Amino acid sequence: MVSSYPLPEGFSDFDVFSLGSCLLVEGLLGFFLNAVTVVAFFKVRELRTPSNFLVFSLAMADMGISMNATVAAFSSFLRYWPYGSEGCQTHGFQGFVTALASIHFVAAIAWDRYHQYCTRTKLQWSSAITLAVFIWLFCAFWSAMPLIGWGEYDYEPLRTCCTLDYSKGDRNYVSYLVPMAIFNMVIQVFVVMSSYQSIAEKFKKTGNPRFNPNTPLKAMLLCWGPYGILAFYAAVENANLVSPKLRMMAPILAKTCPTVNVFLYALGNENYRGGIWQFLTGEKIETPQLENKTK
Repeated sequence: MVSSYPLPEGFSDFDVFSLGSCLLVEGLLGFFLNAVTVVAFFKVRELRTPSNFLVFSLAMADMGISMNATVAAFSSFLRYWPYGSEGCQTHGFQGFVTALASIHFVAAIAWDRYHQYCTRTKLQWSSAITLAVFIWLFCAFWSAMPLIGWGEYDYEPLRTCCTLDYSKGDRNYVSYLVPMAIFNMVIQVFVVMSSYQSIAEKFKKTGNPRFNPNTPLKAMLLCWGPYGILAFYAAVENANLVSPKLRMMAPILAKTCPTVNVFLYALGNENYRGGIWQFLTGEKIETPQLENKTK
C-alpha cells in the first residue's frame, strides 16, 4: 500500500483496505456475472426475446456499476484518487447514469412481468427497444445536470470515488435532489411495488405461485434505500454529522445491486438460466415458454 498519502479523515488503514476489498469483490463478481448474462443473450438464440432484452439491458447497466466499483477499489488501495478533478466528474457521471439506468430497468422488468402474468400480453420488440433507448437518454439527462451546475459531483467520504455531492445540502442540491429522486426512484419504487402486488394477488387466486413477488422490492430497497435516506437527510441536516464510515455503507450496499440483480433477474429467471447453462455447457435444457418465470 502506498504510504506517502495520508489516510482519509475518520478511517484507519484497516478500514481503507477493508472497504477497498469489498469494492473489488463487488466490482469483479458483478462484472463477471453480468458479462455472462450479456454474452449469453447474444450467443443463445432462444434468449433473444423482448422481455429478455430488458434483462440484458439491466445487465449492461449493472456492468457499468461494477466497473465504477472496480475503479474505486483500485483508488482505495492507493489511498487517494489518482485521476484528478476531471476524472472525478467522469467517474461520478458514469456511476450515476448506470445506477439510475439499473433502477429504471428493474422497474421496466416489473412492468413487463405484470403484463405477462396479469394481462397475458407480451412485450413487442419495438416497445422494448423504445423503452431502453428512452431510459438511457433520460438517465443521461439527469446525470449530466451536475456537470453543468445543477447539483455537483464530488468525492465520497473515503475520497477514492466520486458521486453526487450531498455534503453541502444547499438550495442548489435540494432543488436538484427532489425532482431527480421523484422521477428516478419514487416512481420506480411505486411501479415495482404495484406490479408485484398485482402479481401476488394473481398468484393467490390461481394458487400457483411461480416466485416470491415480495423479493424484488425488498432487494431494491436494501441496495438503494440507504443512499436515498442519506441523500434526503443531507437536504435537511448537515450530512457531515454522520460518521464517514457510516456514510460509506450507502455506496457499499448500492454496489451489491449488480450481483443481487443477476440472481433475481437472470439466474432467477428459468428461461434465462437455461440459456446461460446452454451457453456455458452447450447442453440445451427445456424451459417453460413463459419468459420471466422465476422460482
